[in-house]
Amino acid sequence: MIVYFVRHASAGQKKISPKKDEKRPLDAEGIHQCTQTGRILSAMEVTVDAVISSPLKRATQTASLIANEIGHEGKLTIENALRPEAKYDHFRDMLRKYSKLEALMVVGHNPNFSEFLGRMVVANGDRAYVDLKKGAVAKIESEQKKFVLQWLLTPRLAKASADASVSEGSTGHIAISPNGSGNVEEIPAKGKKDKKKKKKQLQAALTSKSRPNTSRK
Repeated sequence: MIVYFVRHASAGQKKISPKKDEKRPLDAEGIHQCTQTGRILSAMEVTVDAVISSPLKRATQTASLIANEIGHEGKLTIENALRPEAKYDHFRDMLRKYSKLEALMVVGHNPNFSEFLGRMVVANGDRAYVDLKKGAVAKIESEQKKFVLQWLLTPRLAKASADASVSEGSTGHIAISPNGSGNVEEIPAKGKKDKKKKKKQLQAALTSKSRPNTSRK
């Protein structure tokens, strides 16, 4: 199984009232983050069998915007196990419900979301913390009954990669920053071989330059 962890994008200041905070929408920056992230994932040919979100508005908006960019046509699934106050046991129980699916995208909140991700990739039930910024995406994949962190796409990397890492030009080229350096390099995107090359370079950029900040807790 593959699980894409997505922390909701920028949504302004937290509301004092819990009820009002649940309805807090994404701000302009957050909407832009979702578009950037979705385009990068689409360029990497990311597909999922289900998109699952916390019921809070900023999370459902993040899920819907990214799902639209990657061409996911299924209905958005809402799970309380992705709420900010949810416990790790609730999250694991939720994953078991979808264990027959090959790939999931789950959209949630900190502080628990970073904890969930960290605990999924640490053996022997130990705790770890993977720093998921707002709008970040982490891919984990099950290998021999354990999960391995494959890559982490941070908002900073997305922004440094020429305003979404991937931008379609009129020439049919793809502009990316494969080393996360901010130096944009053009890659033809006309044939299947070119698209495969583009995908590989994007994956290399993520795995080589988006090292997760992991610390024990």
